[in-house]
Amino acid sequence: MYDCLPMFHRIGMAAYKANLDNTHALSNLTGKPEVNFPSIHIAGTNGKGSVSHMLASILQESGYKTGLYTSPHLKDFRERIRINGKMISKSRVVAFVTKYKKDFETINPSFFEMAFAIAMEYFSENKVDIAVVETGMGGRLDSTNIIRSILSVITYIGFDHTQFLGDTLKKIAVEKAGIIKSGVPVIIGKTQHHTKDIFEQKALEKNTEICFADNIYKVRNFNNGNGISFESIFDIYRHGKLMHKSLHCALGGSYQTENIQTVFAGLEHLIKQGYKILDEAIFKGLKNVVTNTGLQGRWQLLANKPLTICDTGHNHDGIKIVVRQLKKMKLRKLHIVFGMVNDKDISGILKLLPKDAVYYFCKADIPRGLDASILKSQAESFCLQGEAYNSVKHAYKEAMQQAHADDVIFIGGSIFVVAEVV
Repeated sequence: MYDCLPMFHRIGMAAYKANLDNTHALSNLTGKPEVNFPSIHIAGTNGKGSVSHMLASILQESGYKTGLYTSPHLKDFRERIRINGKMISKSRVVAFVTKYKKDFETINPSFFEMAFAIAMEYFSENKVDIAVVETGMGGRLDSTNIIRSILSVITYIGFDHTQFLGDTLKKIAVEKAGIIKSGVPVIIGKTQHHTKDIFEQKALEKNTEICFADNIYKVRNFNNGNGISFESIFDIYRHGKLMHKSLHCALGGSYQTENIQTVFAGLEHLIKQGYKILDEAIFKGLKNVVTNTGLQGRWQLLANKPLTICDTGHNHDGIKIVVRQLKKMKLRKLHIVFGMVNDKDISGILKLLPKDAVYYFCKADIPRGLDASILKSQAESFCLQGEAYNSVKHAYKEAMQQAHADDVIFIGGSIFVVAEVV
């Protein structure tokens, strides 16, 4: 698969297909497995992965056999396809590719199209009760948009993949709104001035119910005042009334506030549809989300001495929130191992980074990775000082050697940089 199929996360634009022709061809080839089970469809710029994992974890704790399809993976392709948190077996992937290999030569699918097809057949064969399906990049033309959804969720909208989705928030929102289907309720995670009308109009066209999670739910007492916490402790209010007190969530990034609100709005709709989701399952699902679903890379602790943290935030809004959390921390010195892919808003992100940190610039081992020396040169124009290294591991090793035990090391800038250290 890696050698023969175009992979967007490795090569970028050349792997992008602006239609669903291959997806429908693969669906017909495999017997339309995606219609054999209900799915929750989740799109958005930031937050969709965390929301997907939290919902899947809660459904697992509720006793439902739950499929989870996400992307990209960090270490192992099989991370993308799970049932009750367990990755698809290597033999099952091999069997799928072997079975349809000649057909693939005719269809010529992308890596993502094939991965989605494997997931749908696997979920169908194993008779999942429900699947949580995260879009890859957009929504309207995303391979996942052929599923039989019972709930659509759209998280925060920001600037990312603008060469494909559009250069304004409105244009990006139109693409994400493509997952809104007739009669299928849709939850919008955050009310945003530039996108609200887009989603409301689409819901009206599709004659479906729409709600904005942040107008219903509020999170209070979020335990990240000093920026160091690697779990969340929060109270949740619905229309100003306390619903749950001192809930624990294994995800500690401050940005999880909005995601948790979105999750609760989603749970409310699932309960309306007859799903039995008790408070105990919600508590356990949030507390055990990492162990239940294998989620990694979200404000994740890697080491204690020195305190070493990674986060997969990789666009303007994601980096902005991460930097805000780093600034809350009381630390002796901040060391940042940082790499980017070459199709992001390099300057827009670099200007957000703290100038008083020591930088270790690096390139992830993918073709899209931005050369470390180029990144270092551009960073210098924003008064960011550091050295370029020939690999992520070299940069990380150097940071560990240079850092004092009371310092903090942060690793990020790209999902693919984080993937090489977790």
